[in-house]
Parts: sequence; C-alpha cells; structure tokens
Amino acid sequence: MQALPGTIPVRTERQAMDWSLVLVSQGIEPTIIKDTEAEVWRLVVEAPDYQRAVQTLRKYVAENRSRVWRQELPWTGLVFDWRCMAPIAAFIFLFAIEATGRGNLSAAGMMSNKAVHAGEWWRIFTAVTLHGDLAHLTANVTTGLVLLGLAMGVYGMGIGLMASFLAGAGGNLAGLLLHSDRHQGLGASGMIMGALGLLAAQWLTLLRNGLTPRQLAIRGLLSGGLLLVLLGFSPDRNVDVLAHVAGFGTGLALGVVLAMCPTRLRQSIFLDRAAFVLCFVLASVTWWLALRWFGRV
Repeated sequence: MQALPGTIPVRTERQAMDWSLVLVSQGIEPTIIKDTEAEVWRLVVEAPDYQRAVQTLRKYVAENRSRVWRQELPWTGLVFDWRCMAPIAAFIFLFAIEATGRGNLSAAGMMSNKAVHAGEWWRIFTAVTLHGDLAHLTANVTTGLVLLGLAMGVYGMGIGLMASFLAGAGGNLAGLLLHSDRHQGLGASGMIMGALGLLAAQWLTLLRNGLTPRQLAIRGLLSGGLLLVLLGFSPDRNVDVLAHVAGFGTGLALGVVLAMCPTRLRQSIFLDRAAFVLCFVLASVTWWLALRWFGRV
C-alpha cells in the first residue's frame, strides 16, 4: 500500500519556495500546493520523510532567527554576535544603580577573601559584574563588547556567555587561593580575558586545521591589541594581573574542552539556550544571596 503524504502549512509563496529549497538540500523532495479556496500554501512530502522534514525546517527557522544578531566581519572570517550587548547592558545597569547611591552594591558583591572564607561564596560571581569607577567600566565595556561578541559568535550565545562568566569567576577563585585574606577586587576584566582565552582555544584549533596567513595575522593583531588595551591601558594602577591571567587560563581550558565535544553538542540550539538560561539564573541567584545577606548586617 502506498504511504500517504504529509502536509506542512506555510504562510506565503516566498516561504514555500525557501522551505522547499531547504528540504531539497537534505534530499527531501517536496511539492508546493496552493489552496485557492483558503488562499493558503502548503508543502507536501512523502509520509516517511515527514518527521525529518519538520525537524529540518524547525532547525532552519531557529538558525535564521539567530542570524539577525550574528554578522560575519568582512575579510576576517570571524562571526560577531550582537547579543553580547545583554551582559554589557547589565554591567552599565549595575554601575548606574551604584552611582545613584540607591544601593551599596560594591559592599554587598565585591570580591573579599575574608568574606568568602566566612561563607559568602557568591562574591566569586557577583564581583564579576561590578566596576569601581566610570573609567574602569568604560575600559571593560569597550573591550568586552568586542571579545564577548566574538566568543559568542564562535561558541553560541549561551555557551560563549556562560563560559566567559565562569572564566571570570575562575579569576576570582585564583585570587582567593593565592592572595591573603585582605585581598578585595571587582570588575569584569577576568571575564573578558576569559572570552579571549576561549577565542585563543578556537584559533589554535583552526591553526591545526590550516589558517591562511591573512587570517592568522588578523587574529594575532586582534589578540595582541586587546591584551595591550586590557593590561597596558587599564585605568586602575592596582590591576589584579592574577585575576586576568587566571581568567584567560580558565577560558582557554574551557575552550579546549568545548573543542573536544562532539559537533552535534557544540551546535545544539537547545544546549546553547539552556546555557544562557543557566548563566542568567546563576548571576541572579548569587546577587539575590548577596543582597539578602548584606541586608542582615
């Protein structure tokens, strides 16, 4: 008995043409049908291909949704994700609250080895989102916009952001282990250096697979220039070099781990979104704990 075909509704003739090309590229032969009475378009595929066709089109729609934010930079082969503006906006928002005097966020969330040893572990994470003054914020926002955008372009919105945030926390953890109890610190520099470490891991993978001289030169100039800005032109003379180096190292290690993961996992839209949600929850919960605990004092 011949299998019955499956029908996929579409909104317009243009969408029907686009989706049919997507299906053909996956070896699925659709038929475009117009229902003149209902003034609607449909794609018809053979029943055995129906589930695969639906999954292919769902993935295509999800990927095109993200392409609005993702742009390839000319002559570089690099992809920039404008959703990096979300953490940048969070840094600015928290600094604005602190500047208005409505909340003593620095006291509640800055990295303090003594406080962490006393049980306030959340400071390892909350300190990543704070800045001491406008010059400090400006330096991290400008370099962070570039590096976070590139890292999120390479690894995905959620995975790139989550890995960078964990790298920033890794920088603070190194300070906890190697500095004295009197050590205090704050700032997103460790997170930004973590994004650079993620990029370095990906570039090493590309180098192994064969980069062109132009691509290698562009990446070398980019990484060297941004390191110079972060370390050489920092507005704070008391730069926590350990946090920077540890953040970079943590990002590099996470990038190597991600590079070793199967391609289907690295490109999973579900995992990328889950990582973004997890990063948001981690930042929110740690700040809730910081403000709740500080309110008791």
